[in-house]
Amino acid sequence: MSLPLTYDWEKLQSFCRDVFIRAGVPADRASIVSESLIQADLRGVESHGVVRTGIYLKRVEKGMMDPQTEPVIVSEHGSTALLDGSNNFGSVVGSYALDLAMARAKQYGAAVVGVKGSNHFGTGAYYAQKAIEQNLILLVMSNASQTMPPTGGVRPFIGTNPLCIGVPAGEENPFILDMATSVVARGKIIVAAQKGDAIPLGWAIDKEGNPTTDAEAALEGSVLPVGGPKGYAISMFIDILSGVLTGAGYGQYVNNMYENWNEPQNVGHFFIAIDISRFIPLELFKQRVDQYIRQIKNEPKAAGVKEILVPGEIEQRQTEARKQEGIQLPLKVVTELNDIGIKYGLQLSEAAMQNVSVSKGSEV
Repeated sequence: MSLPLTYDWEKLQSFCRDVFIRAGVPADRASIVSESLIQADLRGVESHGVVRTGIYLKRVEKGMMDPQTEPVIVSEHGSTALLDGSNNFGSVVGSYALDLAMARAKQYGAAVVGVKGSNHFGTGAYYAQKAIEQNLILLVMSNASQTMPPTGGVRPFIGTNPLCIGVPAGEENPFILDMATSVVARGKIIVAAQKGDAIPLGWAIDKEGNPTTDAEAALEGSVLPVGGPKGYAISMFIDILSGVLTGAGYGQYVNNMYENWNEPQNVGHFFIAIDISRFIPLELFKQRVDQYIRQIKNEPKAAGVKEILVPGEIEQRQTEARKQEGIQLPLKVVTELNDIGIKYGLQLSEAAMQNVSVSKGSEV
């Protein structure tokens, strides 16, 4: 059997949306989830892209996520609010929280929205881009299940708790920092394991605490914090805001979506939105950001460096290229999506970008 490996992004997004709809997810929510996944693949963050489709569906099927529930505002006081995600999809809950934060930021100048009772919410850039479109600065963070040891420890205790910051620009690309507090997002190790690839030394340790380049051994062990104790401290701080403060799980109480089939994840998020116009006229701000970016890019370059890049620039170029050339997926991901499609009466091949295929038994 041969399977195409390159897919039109819009058709692939429609395929994923239809899969979720046929699995019982309301259409508006299926659209949010599929958009979140495809945006990650377009930006080159494959660890948070359609590779997550199978595990999301499995958690719905096992009753570990409930796509029918409504996120609920638990408390609200002016510019602050606490949202209970009611165990819906993380990207659905995150979108509710983002809308709430943006509306209150425009009303009060700035807003803080905490979230509990959520799930894996995808990339922070997905929300940052939407805030940027509304001319807002956004800081968004989330905790995650235990995959990283505290500095000096051996076993996982905290998550790779991500932080994203989005800032609008004028003619230049916006500033978007979207980072895990680990050396690398654990999802990238998952992708490496699926491909059978080795990982760079320094990404992770095995379960005995030894450095490893074996992706499978790394998944049994721990990823390492970026910058050593600094990354560990930042991850802990994000856990305090997203988990301890909101009433969500934190540390060992955030459940692993791949391993725990008895309890919801209870992930927590934290959104901070800022209305630029309350500080400085919007167009002047954008001009100043453009000037700042241009000055940085025009700085003297080290030997061998062709260009100085700004956070988010690589991902923007990836997006533009993949919208034209298609999204290429690993064979294991294609095989899983193809099987999911068959289960729900859908043909993944209809989303193929070109007639490039390989034998189902071969390697990418």
